[in-house]
Amino acid sequence: MIDNRQARRMMEKMGLNMKEIADVKEVVIYTDKKEIHLPNAKVFEINAKGVRVFQVSSESIEEEEVEALKFKEEDIALVMSQAGVDRERAIAALEESDGDIALAILRLKT
Repeated sequence: MIDNRQARRMMEKMGLNMKEIADVKEVVIYTDKKEIHLPNAKVFEINAKGVRVFQVSSESIEEEEVEALKFKEEDIALVMSQAGVDRERAIAALEESDGDIALAILRLKT
């Protein structure tokens, strides 16, 4: 059986460097359909010749379904900045204009 110290030495010989990232509170993975929350996760970073790989483990996993955005964040931000409105009004205007950014801005400015 190989102990941690021997495993670490073998990895170093192969050009691999592994270290734990301290004080991780939570890791969140975002997908189009859900969010995966890993509270109190242990995260290790493995550096292999310039390539960084992260290993994450957690005793508890919380998954929640999310509603997919109909519009790109950039489009929402553009409508918000050009029309001087908050996020909710920008999204509502985009919905009313079937995603037409220019029309959404025009409707909000008039």
